[in-house]
Amino acid sequence: MTSTPTQPDRWGGPRQAHWQQVVDWPLTIAAIVFLVAYSVTVIVDLPLAAHEVLRWVILISWVLFPVNYLVEIVLAEHPWHWVRRHPVNLVFVLLPLLRPLRLLRVIAHSSLFQQSAGTAFRARVLVYLAGAAVLVTYIAALAVLEAERGAPNANITSFGDSLWWAAVTITTVGYGDFTPVTLRGRLIATTLMLGGVAVLGVLTATLSSWIVQRVADAEAQRQNSRS
Repeated sequence: MTSTPTQPDRWGGPRQAHWQQVVDWPLTIAAIVFLVAYSVTVIVDLPLAAHEVLRWVILISWVLFPVNYLVEIVLAEHPWHWVRRHPVNLVFVLLPLLRPLRLLRVIAHSSLFQQSAGTAFRARVLVYLAGAAVLVTYIAALAVLEAERGAPNANITSFGDSLWWAAVTITTVGYGDFTPVTLRGRLIATTLMLGGVAVLGVLTATLSSWIVQRVADAEAQRQNSRS
């Protein structure tokens, strides 16, 4: 398994770029381990000993991200400029569950999306947004189930219910058959609704732009064939 080459930017420098290339795949694997361990602790009714082991796995895999972030700051040639200009790196520290989205680079940079600069960019946006929507829906389902299932009068008490709730919430359908009753669950719902509006808006704009470009290209080809 090889790392994707990382080009140094003006603030990070070559030492930081080399470090990022070395730890790229290990951190992605750690994020997947984090996600799997968290999923099992929420969905499966485990014995206490197994539950504690997975809690330690979650903690250790998460600690790798702030440690890596501090190392990146130390290795940067202009640390505070780099911190201000790379907020996504901090997002991966706070939400390491999102790091598996980096695996979508394999799809987004494949030969399928290399037809033209505009088409490639739109295709990559669609791939990343679709992957983000699926991953965020799954994470929100886990988080709301963990928050709700022990609460009085809760109606989200199984993973199937929470996954259905997350799907209808992020798509802004909102049937209302399942609703969170805890403060934590409602905060998750609010975040998911805002994220759903943003994702749907960007998806609609990207698809519309792609359709307009295809129509314009077809019209240009038709005019060229006549001349």
